[in-house]
Amino acid sequence: MANLRLDLTGQLCPIPVHESRRAMEHSADDDVIEVLSDDPESLHDIPALCTRKGYACNVIRGDDQVFTFIISKYKTDSNPHRDNGTTP
Repeated sequence: MANLRLDLTGQLCPIPVHESRRAMEHSADDDVIEVLSDDPESLHDIPALCTRKGYACNVIRGDDQVFTFIISKYKTDSNPHRDNGTTP
């Protein structure tokens, strides 16, 4: 279950990635953040941000063209080639 939920549907790039970054910066290290976005650019941008930060990110593609990103702030290994269920 997410500690924080951001509904960014209707927001275009770069807003989803900026708001996701802001949420990561202002939340606790063990928080889980759920981000909803319908911007296709977010499919690359949000997982890439998580990889740079060392956080896990799982992407769920909804039938309604809304993408759900589940971001776990616990630190993962820093290997960017590790398969963490994201779409690069």
